[in-house]
Amino acid sequence: MPLHLTKVAYGAQSLEELHGWFKTRGDEARLTTRYLPKRHEEIAPKDGSGGGSLFWIYKHQLVCRSEILRFEEAEGGKTHIVISTKLIDVHPQPKRAHQGWRYLSDTDAPRDLAAGEEAGEVMPGGLAADLARLGLV
Repeated sequence: MPLHLTKVAYGAQSLEELHGWFKTRGDEARLTTRYLPKRHEEIAPKDGSGGGSLFWIYKHQLVCRSEILRFEEAEGGKTHIVISTKLIDVHPQPKRAHQGWRYLSDTDAPRDLAAGEEAGEVMPGGLAADLARLGLV
């Protein structure tokens, strides 16, 4: 089972804007991080057995994911997280915002939306958090 990462879509004003960030970037995008994740081999195995994804948090919910293709060295001892620019929408799931990235197990990851399936509007973050605390979502 692959391991995933989560990251806040900082600065995104809408889901359309988040999707728009990647439309003109070709097949891959690079996110720079200070350190290589300790569990990087669980996220992007070198044997090509299928890796994890970067799940994007928007308005306190996991809303879509980008496949993590690999990790590369960057200038100054930093690391590039190389992701696919094809965003895959998922069933929105409450997730608190955080700085940097965090691990997400495959069993806790939301499932992808099927072709033609719609998730509807994203709930306001406070409402999603309240419903999650009550065990309703």
